[in-house]
Amino acid sequence: MWNVLGVVYCHEMLEAGMELIESIQSRRSIRAFRSTPVPQDTLKKVLTLAGRSPSYANTQPWEVAVVTGERRNALGKILKDLASSGTPPNPDIPSPQRWPEMIGQRLTEHGAKRFRALGIDRANQEQREQLRLANYEFYGAPCALFLFIDSSLSTWSIFDMGLFAQNILLVSHSLGLGSCLQAILVNYPQAVRTFLGLPSTKLLVIGISIGYLDEEALINTYRSDRINPDDFVFWYD
Repeated sequence: MWNVLGVVYCHEMLEAGMELIESIQSRRSIRAFRSTPVPQDTLKKVLTLAGRSPSYANTQPWEVAVVTGERRNALGKILKDLASSGTPPNPDIPSPQRWPEMIGQRLTEHGAKRFRALGIDRANQEQREQLRLANYEFYGAPCALFLFIDSSLSTWSIFDMGLFAQNILLVSHSLGLGSCLQAILVNYPQAVRTFLGLPSTKLLVIGISIGYLDEEALINTYRSDRINPDDFVFWYD
């Protein structure tokens, strides 16, 4: 009896593992969404499962603001107006100012390939500005998540937030949703906190747009490259 149960369990785990691998391989950042609202029960499921993420000593430091409907529209307008007016960004977690040469090259190549996929000339400042500002419209997604941590926490908690965010992306994808991590959404954290009525002790880590992808949008046909494991794995026998 126990042997049979063990075989069934192993088979179920194998199937789950294959689903996870497929989810990791097929997930991508979505930058055009349909306006169809995401049911609150679905969002609760995403966040409940993401809450299974590991964290330092099980501290579970994540706090999430889910913004939808008219509140989503109003906050997006506030952020877009700040960006359009040239207000200098002031993120809680400083943006990178420089990259090692090889990593910087990946960033540059990624941007160039995305522009080519969209038919945008890198010299066309107007088109590039439209693409930048589309971030603050959440790419049309009906839901935006803003992930916070308490300012008293250490760098380890930032690591934990990365694990939590990754699980949000994977669970969303497995449920038929698209998502996009957006560092640009944290450029004006005080405006977000004021709008949501949060204290300054809550640090804004990342924004995530989430919804049903627009399959016909050109921008969603772009797939970013990944480097080969031989480029980042070093074996010590």
